[in-house]
Parts: sequence; structure tokens; C-alpha cells
Amino acid sequence: MTCRVPGHGPGTRAKCFALSATKSTPAEVRLIDVPAQGRGHVRREPRRAFVAPRLSLVRVLIAEDETIIRLDLKTLLERAGHEVCAEARDGEEAVELARSTEPDVAVLDVKMPRVDGIEAARRILDERPIPIVMLTAYGQDELVSRAVEAGVFGYLVKPFREQDLLPAIHTARARHEELAALREEADSLAEALEARKVIERAKGLLMTKENLSEEEAFARLRKASQVSGRPLKVVAEAVVATLSES
Repeated sequence: MTCRVPGHGPGTRAKCFALSATKSTPAEVRLIDVPAQGRGHVRREPRRAFVAPRLSLVRVLIAEDETIIRLDLKTLLERAGHEVCAEARDGEEAVELARSTEPDVAVLDVKMPRVDGIEAARRILDERPIPIVMLTAYGQDELVSRAVEAGVFGYLVKPFREQDLLPAIHTARARHEELAALREEADSLAEALEARKVIERAKGLLMTKENLSEEEAFARLRKASQVSGRPLKVVAEAVVATLSES
């Protein structure tokens, strides 16, 4: 298995990983030349400080039993131009409102009456998968692990700052898109979550070695999967195997 990762200087064309294999030859990770969005050439600008991207209008469900926090979240979201389509005071109400209002994103507190946020997230995702941001407190690592098993990948630690909210929603939406792509290839959510572990490793290697953002690294893997006709997990495993040795 080989992998050559040339630099991406000005005037070069975008590259993506692809996986090729035959019955008689081992798998090989190679770089395929792919025009970037039909623009011919890609020019890489110097890395800049992170700026939270402006989100398109989204409809948000908030579930938080503490009224002050719930109102703060609503104010911040509406100030950013988004619509708070429903407010829940406990997990069971959150599940019901997610079903009736069909939000684009849900922000759920971990600790809520009747049904906690993790179980509420599990029920919501079973019925209609959407990006979910989980509100947690410091020292709740075990609860975060349970949330990951349920399919939640966005977190906001209390007490949170205003500038933390939109990036948390952006991350949850990006991770949800990744999981949705994996679920198309997997037989179950558990299988998709397992595949996601190796994809996270592959993304990390690409981000380090190719100086990519997380979104760019995933796009690179997904493009390689499409070009090669191989599942994302297979492409990611090959990338990890080769780049770990370089």
C-alpha cells in the first residue's frame, strides 16, 4: 500500500484520495487529480484565525428546564437570525415537539425532568435524524459518552458564552452530515458510529499533513469514496494505514 501526498501550492489542481484494488493486487491509496468545483485551479491562502461561519436560517427546538437559560438561548439564536420554532421544559415534551414542529436543529439539556436529554435525543433521532447540540456541565464525561452512542456530536458546556453557540450548531450540522453519509453505507446506526471512529482518525491525519480544515478533510475522503466506488470506511482505513507510516 502506497500513498504520495504532494504539496498544494499555487497553480496546482485539487487532489483527493482514491482507493483501488483488484482480486490479485493489494489495495493502493493514490491521489487522483480532480478539478476543484470547475474553477480549474485552487489557490491556497494562508491560514487565518477561526471565524464562526454564518449559518443559513435554521429552525431550532430548545429543550431546557431552567427558564433563564432557555430564554438566553432563544435570545441569542433569534439575534443571529434563526427561528426558535419550539421550547420544551422536559425531555418528553422535546420529543413530542420535535415530531410536531420538525426543527432543523435541536438544543437539548442533558439533565431534564421525566426524560433526560440523551434519551430524548435517541428517540428524536430514531424518528427523524437531525443535528443535535447537547448542553452539558463540566465533569459529565460519562454522559457525553452516552450521547455519542446515541448519535449526538455537538456540545455546549455550561456556563456557555455567546460566541460558543453558533460554532456548536455549525459543528453539529457538519457531523450530522457525515453520519448521514455513513448511514447510507451501513446496515445500522451502530455500524455507522463504528465506521465514524476510523473516519475521525483519517480526517485528523489529513488535517495535519495537508493543512486542511475538518470540513475539507471529510470532503476529501468523500470525494475519494465517490471516485473509487469504495465505502468511506474502506477509504478511511487505507488513509490511516498509509499516512500513519509517513
